[in-house]
Amino acid sequence: MAESAKVNLRTIQRIENNESEPRGKTLNLICVVLEINAEDILDYGKQANKSYLIIFHLSVITFLAIPVGNIILPLILWMNKKDNIVGLKEIGANLLNFQIIWSVLTFISITAFALFKIMHYGYYPILFYIFIGLYALNIILPITFAIRTNKGKLENLYPNLIKLIK
Repeated sequence: MAESAKVNLRTIQRIENNESEPRGKTLNLICVVLEINAEDILDYGKQANKSYLIIFHLSVITFLAIPVGNIILPLILWMNKKDNIVGLKEIGANLLNFQIIWSVLTFISITAFALFKIMHYGYYPILFYIFIGLYALNIILPITFAIRTNKGKLENLYPNLIKLIK
């Protein structure tokens, strides 16, 4: 690794033995070799804020009053604090990806329900039940994840189906 990063072997040994910390150019050279982003491993200025994460999870429920509020409010909260709160960057991207997919599926189910009802197809009640199930899911999941966050579980909780936001 020292050779690939163009860093002195003794420097790498000191870092491995916790005798020194890599900084500046050395840190960037090592990160390039390891194919990681230096900002991802540095937590300068980041703080744990469990209450903000709980509010962030619960902000999804605004979809009940504001169409697409389940995306807009969490996006605003995420953009403002993603670099200041430990775990928010990953949790927020996961939450927003889920909410975008949820919004698309909900729109498709209610639109198909309306079209099938107008055209008098017999299977339209199933689509309405899917729509209600999706609504219930998007109320239950944020509350559940807020409770789990309150208990100290700060991992990504939403299923990660498609990564639209990284």
